[in-house]
Amino acid sequence: MGDTVPVRATSLAPSPLFVLLVTATVAGGALAALTSGVARTAGIVVLVLGGWAVSLCLHEFGHALVAYRGGDHSVRAKGYLTLDIRRYTDPVMSLLLPLLLLAFGGIPLPGGAVWINHHALRSRATISAVSLAGPLTNLALGVVLIAVVGTGMLPGGLGVGLSCLALVQVLAFILNILPVPGLDGFGALEPYLSASARRFSDKVRPYAPLALFVLIIGVPGLATVLFSGGFALFDVLGGDPRAAAIGFAEFMFWR
Repeated sequence: MGDTVPVRATSLAPSPLFVLLVTATVAGGALAALTSGVARTAGIVVLVLGGWAVSLCLHEFGHALVAYRGGDHSVRAKGYLTLDIRRYTDPVMSLLLPLLLLAFGGIPLPGGAVWINHHALRSRATISAVSLAGPLTNLALGVVLIAVVGTGMLPGGLGVGLSCLALVQVLAFILNILPVPGLDGFGALEPYLSASARRFSDKVRPYAPLALFVLIIGVPGLATVLFSGGFALFDVLGGDPRAAAIGFAEFMFWR
């Protein structure tokens, strides 16, 4: 976290890969809106997975942008402000693993990480703000998607697909703010912990999120608690739980 990188000018334009992810998401939405049956289901799958990939980029961009404004200008040189998920720690952990966890487990755990120079940040409050920026981005995306669906002007397949994607964002927010090492909720608390607690968290950080995933899918009732909380918050934000449930069922058609 404390590495230093020479600050140099780097393009702030969205990367071609991000544009490709957005294009795939839009194509999935069009397929869901204009077709029925198997084609509609395929469109919902592409829409949700593509939208989740786009939100992974935006999540990490949120971290980087707040860090940049908070004093760590090295994030620009590292390319974190280009929305290119390849710039993050590991392409497999940043993109492939989160997509697989969502597609086969239905759990939207994050994967990518931006390496922030915490010594360059102005205060402990800034460090916490950097951590919270990611999950708050997911929550904001969920609210925007709920508002779009709430217009009532979307074809059925697109409406339930976007409702499912909105629910995924809400679930991602809930998971990310848990005080588990490696997740953003713990990152927001970490600056205020003792040195011994931070050393311990460094040891378990690489494994804790995956351990959480195993617990969610392996401990009876834990996934129910997560989804009940997610649907409750989704409902409070103005979402249509029935549409989200239909969309999620089509997304997880293989079950």
